[in-house]
Amino acid sequence: MQGFILKVTKIKDEDCIVDVLCADALVRAYRFYGARHPNITQGYKIDFELVSNQNFLPRLSNVMHLGYGWLANREKLIFWQQFIRLLGAHLKDANELDKFYYELLNSAASRFGRQNPRRIIIESYAKILEFEGRLHSEPFCFLCDEEISGAVSLTRGFLPAHEHCLHQKGFKWSEILEFLQSQNSLNLEDDAVERLYAITLQGF
Repeated sequence: MQGFILKVTKIKDEDCIVDVLCADALVRAYRFYGARHPNITQGYKIDFELVSNQNFLPRLSNVMHLGYGWLANREKLIFWQQFIRLLGAHLKDANELDKFYYELLNSAASRFGRQNPRRIIIESYAKILEFEGRLHSEPFCFLCDEEISGAVSLTRGFLPAHEHCLHQKGFKWSEILEFLQSQNSLNLEDDAVERLYAITLQGF
Protein backbone atom coordinates (compact mmCIF):
# COMPACT_ATOMS: atom_id res chain seq x y z
CA MET A 1 0.00 0.00 0.00
CA GLN A 2 1.02 3.61 -0.49
CA GLY A 3 -0.12 6.75 1.22
CA PHE A 4 0.72 10.12 2.77
CA ILE A 5 1.26 10.41 6.53
CA LEU A 6 -1.33 12.92 7.78
CA LYS A 7 -0.69 12.62 11.50
CA VAL A 8 1.69 10.95 13.94
CA THR A 9 0.53 10.59 17.56
CA LYS A 10 3.15 9.56 20.09
CA ILE A 11 2.01 7.10 22.76
CA LYS A 12 4.03 5.03 25.26
CA ASP A 13 7.80 5.13 24.93
CA GLU A 14 8.55 5.88 21.27
CA ASP A 15 5.61 3.99 19.80
CA CYS A 16 3.04 5.94 17.82
CA ILE A 17 -0.30 5.83 16.03
CA VAL A 18 -0.09 6.87 12.40
CA ASP A 19 -2.88 8.17 10.16
CA VAL A 20 -2.13 7.52 6.48
CA LEU A 21 -4.15 8.84 3.55
CA CYS A 22 -4.31 6.12 0.91
CA ALA A 23 -6.10 6.10 -2.44
CA ASP A 24 -9.47 5.00 -1.05
CA ALA A 25 -9.25 5.16 2.74
CA LEU A 26 -7.78 6.87 5.77
CA VAL A 27 -5.76 4.15 7.50
CA ARG A 28 -4.94 4.27 11.21
CA ALA A 29 -2.19 1.93 12.32
CA TYR A 30 0.15 1.24 15.24
CA ARG A 31 3.87 1.75 14.78
CA PHE A 32 6.34 0.02 17.10
CA TYR A 33 9.54 1.89 17.79
CA GLY A 34 12.80 0.30 16.69
CA ALA A 35 16.28 1.61 15.98
CA ARG A 36 16.28 -0.07 12.57
CA HIS A 37 12.96 1.42 11.58
CA PRO A 38 12.89 4.54 9.36
CA ASN A 39 11.54 7.70 10.95
CA ILE A 40 7.82 8.31 10.59
CA THR A 41 7.39 11.93 9.55
CA GLN A 42 4.21 13.86 8.89
CA GLY A 43 3.74 14.66 5.21
CA TYR A 44 5.99 11.92 3.86
CA LYS A 45 4.70 9.48 1.27
CA ILE A 46 5.36 5.87 2.21
CA ASP A 47 4.98 2.36 0.91
CA PHE A 48 3.91 -0.01 3.69
CA GLU A 49 2.16 -3.16 4.75
CA LEU A 50 -0.52 -3.65 7.41
CA VAL A 51 -0.34 -6.57 9.82
CA SER A 52 -3.77 -7.30 11.30
CA ASN A 53 -4.29 -7.36 15.06
CA GLN A 54 -7.53 -8.68 16.52
CA ASN A 55 -7.13 -6.80 19.78
CA PHE A 56 -5.90 -3.42 18.56
CA LEU A 57 -5.09 -1.37 15.49
CA PRO A 58 -3.28 -3.02 12.59
CA ARG A 59 0.48 -2.69 12.76
CA LEU A 60 2.40 -0.59 10.26
CA SER A 61 5.15 -2.76 8.80
CA ASN A 62 7.86 -2.74 6.09
CA VAL A 63 7.75 1.02 5.74
CA MET A 64 9.71 2.60 2.90
CA HIS A 65 9.86 6.32 2.18
CA LEU A 66 8.92 7.41 -1.34
CA GLY A 67 10.87 10.63 -1.27
CA TYR A 68 10.75 13.92 -3.13
CA GLY A 69 13.90 15.97 -3.62
CA TRP A 70 12.33 19.08 -2.09
CA LEU A 71 11.85 17.36 1.29
CA ALA A 72 15.44 18.35 2.07
CA ASN A 73 14.38 22.01 1.74
CA ARG A 74 13.28 22.93 5.27
CA GLU A 75 11.15 25.90 4.18
CA LYS A 76 9.20 23.85 1.64
CA LEU A 77 8.78 21.01 4.14
CA ILE A 78 7.25 23.43 6.66
CA PHE A 79 4.76 24.69 4.09
CA TRP A 80 3.89 21.11 3.12
CA GLN A 81 3.38 19.99 6.72
CA GLN A 82 1.14 22.98 7.42
CA PHE A 83 -1.11 21.93 4.55
CA ILE A 84 -1.00 18.28 5.63
CA ARG A 85 -2.08 19.29 9.15
CA LEU A 86 -5.04 21.23 7.74
CA LEU A 87 -6.10 18.32 5.55
CA GLY A 88 -5.60 15.82 8.35
CA ALA A 89 -7.87 17.81 10.66
CA HIS A 90 -10.44 18.09 7.87
CA LEU A 91 -10.51 14.35 7.15
CA LYS A 92 -9.97 13.05 10.69
CA ASP A 93 -13.42 11.41 11.03
CA ALA A 94 -13.46 9.85 7.57
CA ASN A 95 -13.01 6.15 6.86
CA GLU A 96 -13.68 5.54 3.19
CA LEU A 97 -12.52 8.38 0.97
CA ASP A 98 -12.78 9.27 -2.68
CA LYS A 99 -9.43 8.90 -4.48
CA PHE A 100 -9.61 12.64 -5.20
CA TYR A 101 -7.75 13.55 -1.99
CA TYR A 102 -4.90 11.12 -2.58
CA GLU A 103 -4.52 12.18 -6.21
CA LEU A 104 -4.59 15.85 -5.19
CA LEU A 105 -1.67 15.29 -2.79
CA ASN A 106 0.21 13.33 -5.45
CA SER A 107 -0.20 16.20 -7.89
CA ALA A 108 0.70 18.88 -5.34
CA ALA A 109 3.77 16.99 -4.11
CA SER A 110 5.06 16.52 -7.67
CA ARG A 111 4.89 20.31 -8.23
CA PHE A 112 6.24 21.42 -4.86
CA GLY A 113 9.88 21.36 -5.87
CA ARG A 114 9.53 23.77 -8.80
CA GLN A 115 6.65 26.10 -7.90
CA ASN A 116 5.73 28.54 -5.13
CA PRO A 117 4.36 26.46 -2.22
CA ARG A 118 1.78 29.10 -1.30
CA ARG A 119 0.32 29.04 -4.80
CA ILE A 120 0.12 25.23 -4.84
CA ILE A 121 -1.58 25.22 -1.44
CA ILE A 122 -4.25 27.83 -2.22
CA GLU A 123 -4.98 26.11 -5.53
CA SER A 124 -5.30 22.74 -3.78
CA TYR A 125 -7.52 24.30 -1.12
CA ALA A 126 -9.83 25.73 -3.80
CA LYS A 127 -9.95 22.35 -5.58
CA ILE A 128 -11.01 20.64 -2.35
CA LEU A 129 -13.75 23.22 -1.75
CA GLU A 130 -15.03 22.73 -5.30
CA PHE A 131 -14.95 18.93 -5.00
CA GLU A 132 -16.94 19.12 -1.77
CA GLY A 133 -19.47 21.56 -3.25
CA ARG A 134 -18.43 24.39 -0.93
CA LEU A 135 -16.81 26.80 -3.38
CA HIS A 136 -18.81 30.05 -3.60
CA SER A 137 -18.30 31.89 -6.88
CA GLU A 138 -21.38 34.11 -6.74
CA PRO A 139 -20.93 37.76 -5.58
CA PHE A 140 -23.22 37.62 -2.55
CA CYS A 141 -22.13 38.39 0.99
CA PHE A 142 -22.50 35.40 3.30
CA LEU A 143 -23.09 37.75 6.25
CA CYS A 144 -25.83 40.05 4.90
CA ASP A 145 -26.95 38.14 1.77
CA GLU A 146 -26.66 41.32 -0.32
CA GLU A 147 -24.84 41.44 -3.65
CA ILE A 148 -21.20 42.53 -3.64
CA SER A 149 -20.60 45.21 -6.26
CA GLY A 150 -17.07 46.33 -5.38
CA ALA A 151 -14.11 44.61 -3.77
CA VAL A 152 -14.77 41.27 -2.11
CA SER A 153 -13.41 40.12 1.22
CA LEU A 154 -12.87 36.44 1.87
CA THR A 155 -12.79 34.35 5.01
CA ARG A 156 -12.40 30.69 5.94
CA GLY A 157 -13.56 28.45 3.13
CA PHE A 158 -13.12 31.41 0.75
CA LEU A 159 -16.58 32.63 1.72
CA PRO A 160 -17.23 36.06 0.09
CA ALA A 161 -18.33 39.14 2.04
CA HIS A 162 -18.47 42.92 1.81
CA GLU A 163 -15.40 44.67 3.15
CA HIS A 164 -17.56 46.55 5.66
CA CYS A 165 -19.31 43.37 6.81
CA LEU A 166 -16.12 41.43 7.40
CA HIS A 167 -14.05 44.49 8.39
CA GLN A 168 -11.27 43.26 6.17
CA LYS A 169 -9.48 44.55 3.09
CA GLY A 170 -10.94 43.06 -0.06
CA PHE A 171 -9.72 41.67 -3.37
CA LYS A 172 -10.69 42.66 -6.90
CA TRP A 173 -13.73 40.48 -7.64
CA SER A 174 -12.81 39.72 -11.26
CA GLU A 175 -9.42 38.32 -10.19
CA ILE A 176 -10.91 36.24 -7.38
CA LEU A 177 -13.68 34.93 -9.63
CA GLU A 178 -11.14 33.81 -12.23
CA PHE A 179 -9.10 32.09 -9.53
CA LEU A 180 -12.10 30.33 -7.98
CA GLN A 181 -13.34 29.11 -11.35
CA SER A 182 -9.95 27.91 -12.61
CA GLN A 183 -8.22 27.04 -9.30
CA ASN A 184 -5.13 28.52 -10.92
CA SER A 185 -3.26 31.40 -9.27
CA LEU A 186 -1.13 32.37 -12.28
CA ASN A 187 -2.80 35.76 -12.72
CA LEU A 188 -2.73 36.70 -9.02
CA GLU A 189 -0.08 39.03 -7.63
CA ASP A 190 2.17 37.72 -4.86
CA ASP A 191 0.44 39.96 -2.29
CA ALA A 192 -2.96 38.44 -3.11
CA VAL A 193 -1.48 34.94 -2.93
CA GLU A 194 0.01 35.73 0.50
CA ARG A 195 -3.36 36.92 1.78
CA LEU A 196 -5.23 33.93 0.34
CA TYR A 197 -2.66 31.65 1.93
CA ALA A 198 -3.30 33.28 5.33
CA ILE A 199 -7.03 32.58 4.85
CA THR A 200 -6.28 28.97 3.91
CA LEU A 201 -4.44 28.50 7.22
CA GLN A 202 -7.72 29.18 9.03
CA GLY A 203 -8.80 25.68 7.96
CA PHE A 204 -11.59 24.16 5.95
